[in-house]
Amino acid sequence: MNKKFNAIKFDIEKLMKDLMYRFDCRYEEKDTIGKRYRRQDAIGTPFCVTIDYDTISEKKDDGSANPDYNTVTLRFRDSMEQIRVPVSELAARIHTEIKNYRK
Repeated sequence: MNKKFNAIKFDIEKLMKDLMYRFDCRYEEKDTIGKRYRRQDAIGTPFCVTIDYDTISEKKDDGSANPDYNTVTLRFRDSMEQIRVPVSELAARIHTEIKNYRK
């Protein structure tokens, strides 16, 4: 695992624990992101959350501020749309998406 990811492992675990009390969650590191998405699609998971380098990098390679810092990717199974969501808003956004999904 990358050193940057090791540095935020505690934050990921804290986020997962918070979400697990509200939603059915799974944490995966195995395989590529595409294979993970296909696995989750196959079992019917409507949304996937991805933590990537943009989530943990305050600055871009050129030294400029990274607008995606402290955000995650929320992927929708049915449309395969992906959006960036601030970590602080993730639980509320998933809750809203679940309510909309059931309509």
